[in-house]
Amino acid sequence: MTSLPMPADEAEARAVQDTLRARVVLDEPGPPPGTGRVTGVDVAYDDERDVVVAAAVVLDAATLDVVAETTAVGRVTFPYIPGLLAFREIPTVLAALESLPVDPGLVICDGYGRAHPRRFGLASHLGVLTGLPVIGVAKNPFTFSYEQPGPHRGDRSPLLDGEEEVGRALRTQDGVKPVFVSVGHRTGLDNACAHTLLLARDFRQPETTRRADSLCRQALREATA
Repeated sequence: MTSLPMPADEAEARAVQDTLRARVVLDEPGPPPGTGRVTGVDVAYDDERDVVVAAAVVLDAATLDVVAETTAVGRVTFPYIPGLLAFREIPTVLAALESLPVDPGLVICDGYGRAHPRRFGLASHLGVLTGLPVIGVAKNPFTFSYEQPGPHRGDRSPLLDGEEEVGRALRTQDGVKPVFVSVGHRTGLDNACAHTLLLARDFRQPETTRRADSLCRQALREATA
């Protein structure tokens, strides 16, 4: 796992992004959907106390049974700047992943990979630092445009920055708002969408995200009680 360069200010953070972005691997398909392990990561904040909690939940990709889960508590050490949120979250997310007793397999972030103005969202940042295959599944399209996909589960449409496809709008349940899938590291976009559909069997969000969100919120309540 690569150590995280923690920038002192916005300009330094953008320089770190530029350096790490060159290490993103985009020519690997990623693990086959429905096999091995998949791990959801998510964070929760208490801004008044500058506390951030990260959760990592490992599922069996075939059954969606929980294999392992862990949390980590940290301090927020970088200001809120749009496009640079990874620097607030990654140290604690890394701590959670490092404490897992099993290999996490494919990691799913509640956020962005290539679907980021600088093509280096949390999923890409985390992938480069850990070497793991990572995808981003977000609730909104950030600043990018898309046509509504068809109304049925599995329908999709390109998420575009001009003419460049940076991700996909993917309908995971009939008649429900799409999620926005993008590649982080060592996984192709078709594969990322296939994983997302298998993980979102009953709800809009992947089960990895739902489990990690619930766990980190619980851990935050306990950490700030």
